[in-house]
Amino acid sequence: MLQNYIKQILSLYNYIDAIVLIDNNGIIKYSDNFRTDIYNLYAEEVIGKYLCDIYPDLNKDNSSLLKVLRTGKAILNKTQHLVNYKGIEINAVNSTFPIRSKSETIGAVEISAYIDPKNQRKDITLQLKERDKNRSKYYNIDDIITCDDTMLNIKEKVLKVSRSDSSVLIYGHTGTGKEIIAQSIHRNSTRSSNPFISQNCAAIPETLLESILFGTLKGTYTGAENRKGLFEAADGGTLFLDEINSMEISMQAKLLKAIENQKIRRVGSAESIKINVRIISAVNEPPLESIVENKLREDLFYRIGVIQINLPDLKDRKNDIELLCDHFIKEYNNKMGKSIKGIDSSVKNIFKNYKWPGNVRELKNVIESAFNLTYKDIITVEDLPDYIFSIKNNHPEITNLTMSEKSLTELVQDYEKSIIQNAIKNTTSTTAAAKMLKISRQALNYKLSKYNIDK
Repeated sequence: MLQNYIKQILSLYNYIDAIVLIDNNGIIKYSDNFRTDIYNLYAEEVIGKYLCDIYPDLNKDNSSLLKVLRTGKAILNKTQHLVNYKGIEINAVNSTFPIRSKSETIGAVEISAYIDPKNQRKDITLQLKERDKNRSKYYNIDDIITCDDTMLNIKEKVLKVSRSDSSVLIYGHTGTGKEIIAQSIHRNSTRSSNPFISQNCAAIPETLLESILFGTLKGTYTGAENRKGLFEAADGGTLFLDEINSMEISMQAKLLKAIENQKIRRVGSAESIKINVRIISAVNEPPLESIVENKLREDLFYRIGVIQINLPDLKDRKNDIELLCDHFIKEYNNKMGKSIKGIDSSVKNIFKNYKWPGNVRELKNVIESAFNLTYKDIITVEDLPDYIFSIKNNHPEITNLTMSEKSLTELVQDYEKSIIQNAIKNTTSTTAAAKMLKISRQALNYKLSKYNIDK
């Protein structure tokens, strides 16, 4: 959980020299200093220690971390002069945020940009990463690679719904291609010359999401500037909100009001701003289940789900696997300057029997991994990542063995024989089967003889 929170913070900012996280007792739980060349302080020196023991000049009144911990309110772009216990001094511009669990503040995190006296970097402010307003290339309908009937129907549906401004809700598991669908809708709409703004709601800390969506008014809180939110940035175009079921319920109420009124207010402002935005949302869990589990407001669901598109998992469109492999192989041949011709028959069998929990994205990553490993002109079993061969992913029927009158030894032998038969069936050589089973070829030959299994 901690690492995920740190990744979220790092993904939002385009320049950070250091990051420190404390718990509700002021104990440093995480620290990373990316500029030890100008400020010699390392994580192992500070983690597990009280903040004021590392910075003796700090106290509950002048420490932004302790103040945010106490008040629960963020402090942005505050310049601080820090002196650590070694006597080393630094000036830094800090932004500090509370960490909450439900309504309770359980810690605080601070990100810093150092002012390097050698370079006189006195104008540093921590800026949120710019959202790309005018990407020259969005995914289009032709980027949906398929021969599957369900997906072909979805492509037709995309073209139909592109003609209107109605809200669209896309449901699909991780890696099924939700953003490709969203961009294709935008690309084929009358809004295509205007911005397409995409935001993963799970990647934004709760304390930042409102200001990122609606913008801020200068002076609202320490460091706040007049800044557009994503609604204003997407004006005239499309706003894609991915994993909207991860958004806090209280924030969903504000979002619903903005969508219904087509007006927003920047944080701290009493003035309404008219916006013209088409909303496309996505969830990675069944929408009705999310409503029952109180992850998605029912009234918001009806508002954003005027049109619904349900994307199938890759395991349910197996005829697309080889087609997608060919597509990704061409893509990586161009990127890496290689001449891979395809995948061998053993790999095809493995891919068709694998469950693909990460869907199309996982298949693409597996192909990329194989490109980095193979020295041949075709991808073989030896080039695949080891986790592909796990019993859980490749032999689900074996994990459901029922008890019978057989002894434990007999059941274990039947189990082992079934696994070996499955490996032989899905590969073209004993070498490949041994690789799948993670045993030597000699050991496999012994077991083939023991169980009288044909090669």
